[in-house]
Amino acid sequence: MKTDKTSEFYENLEKKGVSRRDFLKYCTALTASMGLTYSCVGQVAEQIEKAAAGPRPPVIWLHFAECTGCSEAFLRTPDVGAIILETISVEYHETLMAASGYQAEENLHNAVEKYKGQFVCVVEGAIATNYNGAYGKVAGKTFLEIAREVIPKAAVTLALGTCAAYGGVAAASPNPGGYKGVGDALGISPINLPGCPTNPLNLLATIVKYLNKETIELDDLGRPMFAYGETVHDNCPRLKHYEAGNFVTEFGSKEAELGYCLYEMGCKGPETYNNCPIAKFNDATSFPIQAGHPCIGCSEPDFWDTMTPFYKES
Repeated sequence: MKTDKTSEFYENLEKKGVSRRDFLKYCTALTASMGLTYSCVGQVAEQIEKAAAGPRPPVIWLHFAECTGCSEAFLRTPDVGAIILETISVEYHETLMAASGYQAEENLHNAVEKYKGQFVCVVEGAIATNYNGAYGKVAGKTFLEIAREVIPKAAVTLALGTCAAYGGVAAASPNPGGYKGVGDALGISPINLPGCPTNPLNLLATIVKYLNKETIELDDLGRPMFAYGETVHDNCPRLKHYEAGNFVTEFGSKEAELGYCLYEMGCKGPETYNNCPIAKFNDATSFPIQAGHPCIGCSEPDFWDTMTPFYKES
């Protein structure tokens, strides 16, 4: 039986243009991204309903050295974004909030104090550490100062995107600002959700698992195993269709262009752990390799230095 809270959840989604059919479609994609079988779709839907029916956790979303691409990824996947925003309560997010200037910073301070020890801290972007963090500031405070004030008061910290997880592009050599990922900058162990950008389905799955108090198994780099337990190459449709000789089935008639593994073009799929071929992007439409572009290894630490040149075999 559906509770009043569950009914409200669906009503709110409908107002945002997300039908129950759409919701189940994304539950199917989410189930696949979590490495579960199709038979688990109903259970995943129930988990999200349960999470939405309970108290929505307050979320403080910090932006440091980044391009806002990870926020844009879920905002431009509106159905997934709507589901995420129905399962959490965003108390501070520079891109989404109407407030600015002093009012915005007052909101941040008030939210941190009000929800101390209860809020989820999502961090997007790397943190400058050299010269006392002088290479990056918001409202007169360095990224490092803000991080030290806010993050220790969170119940859990999600490092969203490769910049927040490992430093990303900002930390590429020579890195004069001493940019680091959240964990290295503060000496903590966040849940890392790398990617440039992170797939919003992986963010949603992590939030749902956290809200349902499920154990989130992490690898030695702090990444959830359900999303980062296999390489891109392991699940690459190009490789599988090439081996089976079924180029036309997946890619149409352009066999000469699309029916082969891109490793010799510099694809870093064999070295990159992510579920891009399963979760995909843009409403689960495609991902770089399917579109003809080699993987550049963006979810790996130091990818900008270790994976380049991107169009050369490793």
